[in-house]
Amino acid sequence: YSWDSHRSSQHLQNHLIPTFDQAYSALITDLDQRGLLEETLVVAIGEMGRTPKANDKWGRGHWSTLFPAVLAGAGVRGGIVYGESDKHAEYPIDKPTSPEDLAATVYQTLGIDPEIRLPDAQGRPVHVVQGGSPVDGIFG
Repeated sequence: YSWDSHRSSQHLQNHLIPTFDQAYSALITDLDQRGLLEETLVVAIGEMGRTPKANDKWGRGHWSTLFPAVLAGAGVRGGIVYGESDKHAEYPIDKPTSPEDLAATVYQTLGIDPEIRLPDAQGRPVHVVQGGSPVDGIFG
């Protein structure tokens, strides 16, 4: 099975999503039982979203306007949804968050300044995150 669901995306609902859900929740439960959840940031993210409407092959294309991300542990408040899309799941209407914002959030949570610059292959200083700002409101 593949997460690349350009056609026949029913396999996601039947096979991949339940398997992911079981594994992710088992990891969170295990970390919590061992007392490690508060010091561990668990991130599950896709590199893009999928088109809100299915195509003629009952699949979905790439949709970079919205993307999925699930965060747990390290002080993340459980049971919240951050941001909101329009009624068609096409565009963000509340708290739009860029991949750069998410990266800055992860770095900051790990104790790394998202404004830090590191040398590239030629020794020039380059921002680790270009233009992102850490997300407020998910920690508590």
